[in-house]
Amino acid sequence: MTLAQQFAAYSEWRTQLSSGLEAFHRWLSDNELSDAQTDLRIRLLLEKLHEDRLQVAFVAEFSRGKSELINAIFFADYGSRMLPSTAGRTTMCPTELMYDPAKPASIELLPIQTRESNVSISEYKRFPDEWTVLPLDIESAESMQEALHSVSEVAHVAPEVAERFGFAAGDKESTLVRIAKDGMVEIPRWRHAIINFPHPLLKQGLIILDTPGLNAIGTEPELTLSLLPNAHAVLFILAADTGVTQSDLAIWNDQIGAPGTRKTGRLVVLNKIDSMWDELKSEDEINAEITKQTNSCAWTLDLPAEQIFPVSAQKALIAKITNDSALLERSRLSDLEFALSDELIPAKQEIIHENTDAEFSDIYMRTRGLLESRLSGLREQLDELTELRGKNKGVVEYMMGKVRIEKEEFESGLQRYYAVRSIFSQLTNKLFAHLGIDSLRTLITTTRETMGKATFSRTLSEAMKNFFSISRANLQKSDGEISEILLMMEAVYKKFSVEHGLKLGTPHGFSLIRYRKDIDRLEYWCDTHLNTMFQLMMIEKNKVTQKFFEEVAVQVKRAFERANRDAESWLKAIMAPMETQVREHQIQFKRRLESIKRIHQATDTLEDRITELVHVENSLVSQIRSIESVAQDVQHQLNVTQRRLRSAA
Repeated sequence: MTLAQQFAAYSEWRTQLSSGLEAFHRWLSDNELSDAQTDLRIRLLLEKLHEDRLQVAFVAEFSRGKSELINAIFFADYGSRMLPSTAGRTTMCPTELMYDPAKPASIELLPIQTRESNVSISEYKRFPDEWTVLPLDIESAESMQEALHSVSEVAHVAPEVAERFGFAAGDKESTLVRIAKDGMVEIPRWRHAIINFPHPLLKQGLIILDTPGLNAIGTEPELTLSLLPNAHAVLFILAADTGVTQSDLAIWNDQIGAPGTRKTGRLVVLNKIDSMWDELKSEDEINAEITKQTNSCAWTLDLPAEQIFPVSAQKALIAKITNDSALLERSRLSDLEFALSDELIPAKQEIIHENTDAEFSDIYMRTRGLLESRLSGLREQLDELTELRGKNKGVVEYMMGKVRIEKEEFESGLQRYYAVRSIFSQLTNKLFAHLGIDSLRTLITTTRETMGKATFSRTLSEAMKNFFSISRANLQKSDGEISEILLMMEAVYKKFSVEHGLKLGTPHGFSLIRYRKDIDRLEYWCDTHLNTMFQLMMIEKNKVTQKFFEEVAVQVKRAFERANRDAESWLKAIMAPMETQVREHQIQFKRRLESIKRIHQATDTLEDRITELVHVENSLVSQIRSIESVAQDVQHQLNVTQRRLRSAA
């Protein structure tokens, strides 16, 4: 199964899972078993499935064949090169290929001049008027190719302008761009490009990120702080004839293989092996040379040779378009596609499976527990009324008194529940005192003041380190408070289940470890790109401060915002079963008391009331069977389809 077929199967699995969840939600609404919290949780699950995206980033220096590799893997069925692929520098700015049905087919281009504002690309995405939009005529291949060449456009500016945009200009090898004889500097015309194209794979949620060479990666921190770390797969492309060059190694060490970065879904492609196809050599000799170069690259990058994939993207594209199976086999692209689909799709699906399964199971068990609680209470009513058959008025009065006493005992026990609510509220406030955005804003303000007043590089360095130290400490304290909340709720769940027969199960846990890893990764980037002796000595103090807050601190804030949203959802979910069960228990006591009162006032209604409750009992049993059936459909999509997809992989 090719990557395209595997991704199509994954997309179908996601669609079927969404349909199952929607059917479950409709069943809850039809049976009046939903509430605001349940509606919100299911809606969030569906939104995550509908908005799920699979991001694949292609990273390399110039002239390594990135665009051709994208064409060969994803767009050969289109019958021509979708992305421009010629000798030299083709993709001059980071380019995202995606599909948003709410927008027409187009290319959105962010001018390079926006670099002066120090506002992030993600922030600019909220302001469409800042982008230049070119329409895409998807019916004309020539028109499309002409429009797509815009990502290759350059501008010629004075050296001081280039420096303002982040391109250090000079005559030395170490500078990013060179000053031409006329004194001008060639830089990209655009800062970022978004191609909205209705390709089948893009329609299914694939996002492809095509990055330029070292120049753009070095001058656009958002690539390394956000876009690349969040990609589900990163393909690092080398040229077979040169192997790992110094600039290749710099990108690998700084951006892809650096400590704290993800290790899964990171593959190395040794492209252009057709340059080693020598007609004067045997096939064995050619393969031996390719193996030697593969082993050399593996040694340099400190990777197993199995993670290096020698291919010829150009020959693979030709082979796919002309249906030349022999040439496709010789290009070795299939090996890369299988590895990518084997590692990428199942890993992504596993994340969706685990998140959906945990949340859905909790909603299902909570709803089923509610139905079983109703059934248990109803059967208790039936037993009480059945015992009253043929009894005198005094027995009925005794039974009424007994239920009233039980109700009073339960309400007395509710004092503990209200105390739990109070303690829960206190612990929640304590949690958000550390995890909340207000706390982070205070830290950002004090750090900015310290860095603004600093006269020495050491003060700047210590302020940045202190910022990360306090951020990490706040996450660790928050984790401790989350554990305290979980332990308390486990004890309360157990106590109320034993004493009052509530169907509560076990509360599910929550961890902030993913956000701690984000902070670790951001600190490593800061320590290697900003908080270094060279940077602190060479860059003006106010520029270091500006870069720290507009490139690093903003990413830390986003991590805390995500942590806050997840923590709030968890807190609502952990308290909701308790609130629902207590409310249901109160309603059951009220109904039992009312039933016996009615019998006390008119004993001839006893049989009618028993018949009525038997009918309700049958209805509840039917509901429990029905919810089991609906839930099994969702579980079937979660488990059976997943195994089928893994088997296909």
